[in-house]
Amino acid sequence: MEVAKIIKEKLGTIVDVRSYDEFMGGHVAGSINTPLNEIPHRMQEIQELKAPLILCCASGNRSGQAQHFLTQHGIECYNGGSWLDVNYYQSQIS
Repeated sequence: MEVAKIIKEKLGTIVDVRSYDEFMGGHVAGSINTPLNEIPHRMQEIQELKAPLILCCASGNRSGQAQHFLTQHGIECYNGGSWLDVNYYQSQIS
């Protein structure tokens, strides 16, 4: 499924995998912050989120790592890349 469509139709959850400090410096409205290094310890919480998950970070690198890990654990997720790109898609919702 296309990331832009998931965001536009509010079909899932946006998860920002940057650090808490980075997240507090700016993030997508309605997104949740789960830093990449905390994902293995917060699997139960992640499994309870509305799927599919749209993962984002600063450049798409950390969200790509998160996607790889979560997909291996059976969680439907997509790498949204930079949080700024995801924010752009979010802003297109009328």
